[in-house]
Amino acid sequence: MTDLISSIKQAEITHSLTESEITSILKDDTVNEILFDSADKVRKKYVGNEVHLRGLIEFSNICRCNCCYCGLRKDNSTAQRYRMTFDEIILLAKKAKDFGYKTVVLQSGEDAFFDTDKMCKVITSIKTLGLALTLSIGEKSYEDYKAYKDAGADRYLLRIETTDKNLYQKLHPSMSFENRIRCLNDLKTLGFEVGTGCLVGLPAQSDKSLARDILFFKKLDADMIGLGPFIPCPKTPLQNEKGGTLIKALKVMALTRLLLPDINIPATTAMETLQENGRLLALQSGANVVMPNVTDEECKQKYTIYPGKAGLNNTAQEYKNSIVKKIESLGRTISQDYGFHKKRV
Repeated sequence: MTDLISSIKQAEITHSLTESEITSILKDDTVNEILFDSADKVRKKYVGNEVHLRGLIEFSNICRCNCCYCGLRKDNSTAQRYRMTFDEIILLAKKAKDFGYKTVVLQSGEDAFFDTDKMCKVITSIKTLGLALTLSIGEKSYEDYKAYKDAGADRYLLRIETTDKNLYQKLHPSMSFENRIRCLNDLKTLGFEVGTGCLVGLPAQSDKSLARDILFFKKLDADMIGLGPFIPCPKTPLQNEKGGTLIKALKVMALTRLLLPDINIPATTAMETLQENGRLLALQSGANVVMPNVTDEECKQKYTIYPGKAGLNNTAQEYKNSIVKKIESLGRTISQDYGFHKKRV
């Protein structure tokens, strides 16, 4: 235990840990409080006490993919599908701006209806509102990504989910691990702020595998990492599997903060879903971003990537008010800027 504490304290300064050290820390829950405290200190030193709010718009739950953990998977015939119109998306973006959000996050399943021209029209229109724009719409070609960037998109979130290639292939039928990596590299090349991340607690996922995920984030030089516990979803191949835990997800997040001290890390909805104060705990363990949902209630209820998502029964205004109150209860403030990744030397 003494050696692990020493490694954590050293990582506060060097922002470096070996695969073996990360694996040992993940296995040993006696060092959790020290780990969380260290991550919080690094967060405060490098990104300060401000919390960035991003307005999330889930504009389509139609998906061509069959990811084994996701309720939006193509073969889930019980999912109630929807697709917003151009006008509906822009109206929600305006609503997000009215709420004071500086960034909009457009998220969807991999819906082929939104071809390059349609997406670029949406991007261009949202950028006229003076908002930063994050896209989370899956695997595309280099040419598509370039078109999005040229249209004004600022950030792109594409979670790797796991860097264990064999596990990745089992969980993502008809998809390619190499193509996922290609997408992330293309996004970096094109100058996006790139976000990635992983699911924590997947079946057959080891602590060593999670350690490699964290080291992958550092090697990629990611700008944002979004992660959360695996929550089994009905009508998926993993519906009867054991879910991940909040503690393990928080540990992966805290270790990520130690190794990438100045990046943006959201306190995710999945953490709040497992535990009522999960988002608060995340903000005290390295997180500095929250993504309140501004999707209308009817569509939000249908975007079931996992069951029981926190905030489903709140209006967008209620959701924001609740989150702001929690953030302020920690003595933290709401950022008034766009929250771009400011790399520190």
